[in-house]
Amino acid sequence: MQIPHDTRRALDVVVALVNTAAEPEQPDGLSDIGTLRGFVREYAISDVGELSARDLAGVRTVRGKFAQVFAAPNSRAASSLINELVATAGTTPQLTDHDGYDWHVHYFAPGASVGDHLAADGGMALAFIVVSGEQERLRRCEAPDCRRAFVDLSRNRSRRYCDSRTCGNRLHVAAYRARRKEADAHPEGSEQVEVVHGGEQQQGPDHR
Repeated sequence: MQIPHDTRRALDVVVALVNTAAEPEQPDGLSDIGTLRGFVREYAISDVGELSARDLAGVRTVRGKFAQVFAAPNSRAASSLINELVATAGTTPQLTDHDGYDWHVHYFAPGASVGDHLAADGGMALAFIVVSGEQERLRRCEAPDCRRAFVDLSRNRSRRYCDSRTCGNRLHVAAYRARRKEADAHPEGSEQVEVVHGGEQQQGPDHR
């Protein structure tokens, strides 16, 4: 699947934001203004001024909307959520080549809050996926103890885990160990059969 660079980058930010949400074994990754500031810095979110508690609340709201898109049962439901996101953000497309990047499109309005910035750019990136008929690529990890979001960019849409080197390998190792344990408990040729000694029935190995 061919995705423009700026759309791919926006999708990466969407996924990262969704995955900051608190889980049973994971605290909220946006617990305060400091963690929000760290997120903005890590993902090089441009045109962001001084952050406030209002910004934190706004970004958390956008995060929840993005998560709903990942959970949407069909493209109509997803498109309704995305339309709401980009309309609320006041989307204003504009070409830019800031910070040495080649020409690309920003969808957030000049002076927008960080929440509106993320809603506009992330919403349009999600819209690209839906318009392309690829909504099913918006997935959650299938590992039993992991619900992290990811975008499946595999050719045949076969990716099942957020990171095959962690969740994928961990489950493959667990399955292998389970098979070995089962094989050790019931080795080939050790089928139990009845043998008779002095009139008493006992269980013993089959030596045929």
